[in-house]
Amino acid sequence: MKTGNPEQIAVLGLGYVGCVTAACFASLGHRVMGIDRDQHKVDNVLAGRAPFYEPGLEDLVRDNAAAGRLSASTRSDGIAACDIVLVCVGTPSEKNGNLGLEQMRRAIAEIAAQLPNRSKPLIVAIRSTVFPGTCDEIVLPAFAGRAEVSVVSNPEFLREGSAVKDFLEPSLLVVGGGGESAVRRVADLYSPLGARACLVSLRTAEMIKYACNAFHAVKISFANEIGALSGKLGIDGQEVMSTLCEDLKLNVSPAYLKPGFAFGGSCLPKDLRALTYRMRALDLKLPLLESALPSNEQHLRRAIDAVLELNAQRIGVIGLAFKEDTDDLRESPVVTLLEQLVGKGRDVRVFDPQIRLDAIYGSNRNFILETIPHIGRLLTGLDQVLGWADHLVLAQKQSSEVLHRIRSSGLPVTTLVDGAGALACTT
Repeated sequence: MKTGNPEQIAVLGLGYVGCVTAACFASLGHRVMGIDRDQHKVDNVLAGRAPFYEPGLEDLVRDNAAAGRLSASTRSDGIAACDIVLVCVGTPSEKNGNLGLEQMRRAIAEIAAQLPNRSKPLIVAIRSTVFPGTCDEIVLPAFAGRAEVSVVSNPEFLREGSAVKDFLEPSLLVVGGGGESAVRRVADLYSPLGARACLVSLRTAEMIKYACNAFHAVKISFANEIGALSGKLGIDGQEVMSTLCEDLKLNVSPAYLKPGFAFGGSCLPKDLRALTYRMRALDLKLPLLESALPSNEQHLRRAIDAVLELNAQRIGVIGLAFKEDTDDLRESPVVTLLEQLVGKGRDVRVFDPQIRLDAIYGSNRNFILETIPHIGRLLTGLDQVLGWADHLVLAQKQSSEVLHRIRSSGLPVTTLVDGAGALACTT
């Protein structure tokens, strides 16, 4: 499993991420120098030993040091001979929660100090976890005027205790940057592993790392809160969650994991309110579950504010039900949006291909007529909306035919749903 195009690589930082990265790349056939100020770490690598315990790491360090593919030093002058520098220094939390970037700044300064001694291009790849914008604001300015230096973000997704396995069998591989050649070259380092590289922008790569870690934290907290509530109710929380995970179509899948509009409908808000009520009755504090509805309300508020800020008086809203392909209006966030727009004096017309006011009945009809008694005057056809509006708000996914007609209208469009790329004219 060795690469056919070995590179000269420097790895700055020989902690958990750096040492694993250095040893694994050496095992793929690259020539790697690990650089760290800690003499103890350097001496261990030079002696063929891992500086800390990590399953599988000791063998990789020993074998690749013996083969001459892995070396280590406390000096950074070896960067002058390298093609790629991987920055793997720590970014610990400061007291106020902000990211500590002292080690990062020092590492970048050390790289910059070696540039006068170079005669070939250099790629600087940031593997440390850094907040979006760090490469733009700290790394790139350090190399200003040096056209031979390219900067990419290559975040790591390594778990302590399985870091070697995670590197050699990656679940996600991300490389971000503005230079296609540099991005592709870093991605090619991993080609022997057979993983598909996600090539994205610089800031997107930085953000993906935070999104992944936040999602992991939310998943753990969610499972723990469901377990706590289940326990209070005399239910086996393990059985609940293991069964939940059997659903690979909706539960453990990309479903619902796209930024879009607020949720609504007859189920999610009602069931979350019921859970919150029962938690309080049981004197059980479950902040994650309790925050779901307030979070949704804040997201809806952001959408309403964005529409109210539009420089338009006549606003056409596409979609009224809480999602596409239904005529269920109960707790639709679009209804709340309409209330706010009308209340703020905007002229509004609404098109929803599934809504026929004379065909809905029961609690569905009661909800919309109690909330917006004059809804019948706002509902109209698509042609009428397109011929009347100054600005369109896409509040629900639509068919390709409807999207084509919206595009052809030439009207500016604000999208509140995912899949906005379907409209070339979106704002």
